Amino acid sequence: MTQAPRFALLTIIIGLVAGCSTTTRQAPVVERGTAPVQTRPAPVRVDDTPKHDERGMYTVRKGDTLLRIAFDFGQNYRDLVDWNKLANPDDIKVGQVLRVSPPGGERTANVQTQPIPMPPAASAPRKTEPRVDKKPATETTVADTRPSVPAVTPVVPAAPAAPVAGASDEARLSWMWPSEGRVIATFDDGRNKGLDIAGRAGQPVVAAGSGKVMYAGSGIRGYGNLVIVKHSNSLLSAYAHNRKIVVKEGDNVAKGQLIAEMGDSDADLVKLHFEIRQQGKPVDPTRFLPVR
Repeated sequence: MTQAPRFALLTIIIGLVAGCSTTTRQAPVVERGTAPVQTRPAPVRVDDTPKHDERGMYTVRKGDTLLRIAFDFGQNYRDLVDWNKLANPDDIKVGQVLRVSPPGGERTANVQTQPIPMPPAASAPRKTEPRVDKKPATETTVADTRPSVPAVTPVVPAAPAAPVAGASDEARLSWMWPSEGRVIATFDDGRNKGLDIAGRAGQPVVAAGSGKVMYAGSGIRGYGNLVIVKHSNSLLSAYAHNRKIVVKEGDNVAKGQLIAEMGDSDADLVKLHFEIRQQGKPVDPTRFLPVR
């Protein structure tokens, strides 16, 4: 090989080595320079669910109505009127502080859809009362009336017949789908607070569970003709955009009972918007509804 080709080959080798060396030195510089561009903060989801303080008080915000506040906290708006001694429920002001939980922390009465049976022996103990009144409290009298005490014992514990609030209520509830149809929108906390079910105008809408109608009307913006059913101290269900409501406030309804006809009131198409709220907070209805 002549001197010229050797020189040319050497030049190429030196150039390759220099190029590799340059790339190695500049690589970290490129990474450091591009790192800030590649790092983008994740979108922050703002929780706009109204909240009350530890005393159960809420400060009215712009756009609030008493109906909406009651719905958001899972309460009956009539209770809010009573708790806050409101002369005009339609006249609430921004910055006004309202009680949105029962005074003293007590729970409101549980929903009852059936009468509570009385114990069969409830009237039996009365037969022994005249014996106690007619005789003085002597040792003999006490001995005579002592056998009647066991008959009184089963009547005293009335607690089992009383409604029990809390998780046990929810465990006893039985649920069903409020209407037939295809689910066109699922629960998405922050964007969709329930399920949207497509259907035809006039299609039956039924109570998803037994309870008491807490509200029936069109006073909450964005929901159209709305029915709210309270199932326990902590759970309620809502049925929106109806064409017609066939129940009224205060009605006791059974699971599967017709409560409305599907429609498009305050909506862009015929559908049922269905929500379940727990302590006023929207939760995924599929946690309660049977799989279909």
